[in-house]
Amino acid sequence: MNTTQTQAANQALTIAERLLNPQTVLAATPERPATCLQSLAGTALLHARLSHTDPQFEKAAHTHWSTAATYAPRHAAPGVFAAPGGMAASMILAEAYLTDPEPHRPAVHQAVRWLSDQATIKAATHHDRLRHGPTPPTWDVYDTITGLAGIGRILLAALTNRHHHAEPGLNAALTTLTTLINTPASRTRPGWWLPAEGHPSSTGVPPSGVAETGMAHGIAGPMALLSIASSAGWEVNGQAAAIRAAARWLVTWRTPDTTTWPPYITGHELDSGPPTLTPAPGRRDAWCYGAPGIGRALTLAGHALSDPHLTQAGDLAIASLASRPANLWDTEGLTLCHGSSGVLQCASTRQSTTADAAAATAVSAFDGSNLFAVRHVREGTVPDDPGLLTGVAGVALALADLGTLPTPTTTTQWDAVLLLS
Repeated sequence: MNTTQTQAANQALTIAERLLNPQTVLAATPERPATCLQSLAGTALLHARLSHTDPQFEKAAHTHWSTAATYAPRHAAPGVFAAPGGMAASMILAEAYLTDPEPHRPAVHQAVRWLSDQATIKAATHHDRLRHGPTPPTWDVYDTITGLAGIGRILLAALTNRHHHAEPGLNAALTTLTTLINTPASRTRPGWWLPAEGHPSSTGVPPSGVAETGMAHGIAGPMALLSIASSAGWEVNGQAAAIRAAARWLVTWRTPDTTTWPPYITGHELDSGPPTLTPAPGRRDAWCYGAPGIGRALTLAGHALSDPHLTQAGDLAIASLASRPANLWDTEGLTLCHGSSGVLQCASTRQSTTADAAAATAVSAFDGSNLFAVRHVREGTVPDDPGLLTGVAGVALALADLGTLPTPTTTTQWDAVLLLS
């Protein structure tokens, strides 16, 4: 290992050790349900990833799951990042990392059945709405964070690990997303376009509505799921056409430099054609809304369709970040969602210079004097956040991979929850 990898491995272990006590995590996230990935479900996944490094981490994973289960949320929120979906995602993805998964399997079986039911219900509800006429979707139908893109990826992971009762939910997700992409809202507006009043946050949304681009809430997430599933041998009618349609749309709406994207395209722009000006900054270099996530989704689409042009477009989008110093990237902090750890996880050996820059940024920010050794940056503040998506559990997972800490050969890696694999 080189010096950066050694540092990353040591830092991942330090962060994980500071997250061993579930009460420490709960104290730092009093407003969050324990079963979401931003709380104990997320830290449990980190500890499970480190099971082959030290037995204390596997024990901690079980302790975090059992503690989280005593804080069941009063109301279920949609998706695999919220509660209780985060608990299901954590247990399903963790199974392959544990040194002894057998005691864990009954709980995973239950989680898979529940998540598959959620996918079929969500898909059926959307199709029922369509019976009354064309109806724009909502984020919680299709996106990675709250919708079928994220849910479908976890079900595919379960199915790959021989949990066959995931199949109905996965097929429902693939069918719904394929239909959504292949059924435009109008001649110029795609099926995932949302009117202003249908956007989850109507503040600042243009009157003509928007079609989102990114991995978290845009079309990159559904396209990534359809591509990953296709490469794994799971397809429904029209899936390949949907992948190609989404990929072509993203390629069309790149900014003039052809390596970044605006976070969304307004209805007016969709009707009048691609703008000629680069949009204002807004995490355009982050996993959630930017080139790393979209680039990885295009690469996955290229693999699924055996289309080298799409693969090259995706690789170029990520590699292009290396043309600027990391401190000039349009990111925020170190986290998976908004920051350099997300860039690191999106980059591969084909974008090694970008990966090296992101890795150097991540390890240089380590500060043992902080509660969790790394602090999240959020809108100018620096809270101590143990979560997976916008906290140190996610940073530690990326550092563990960078530091090549021991892990079994798995069919599905933890970053499947980000639709990166």
